[in-house]
Amino acid sequence: MPKYVIEREIPDAGSLKPEQILAISQKSCSVLKNLGPQIQWLESYVTQDKIYCVYIAPNEALVREHAKQGGFPANRVSEVKRIIDPTSAEA
Repeated sequence: MPKYVIEREIPDAGSLKPEQILAISQKSCSVLKNLGPQIQWLESYVTQDKIYCVYIAPNEALVREHAKQGGFPANRVSEVKRIIDPTSAEA
């Protein structure tokens, strides 16, 4: 199943309070439950003005539907083509 990175532009995302993170996370999980098991949220990375989310889904359209139903921005959705890490340097 393809993996996607979603770039969400959210001003001052790095300053979100714990209760705001809780509410956003609960909303996301609620939408995921309604969309079914084909789409999964793996993790998210918060920077000062963006949140980068990693999802597994059969297609980009389902990722965008999640954003639409959740009321989240999805400024850029990119399919992960390859994962590299320190072990990629080993022959």
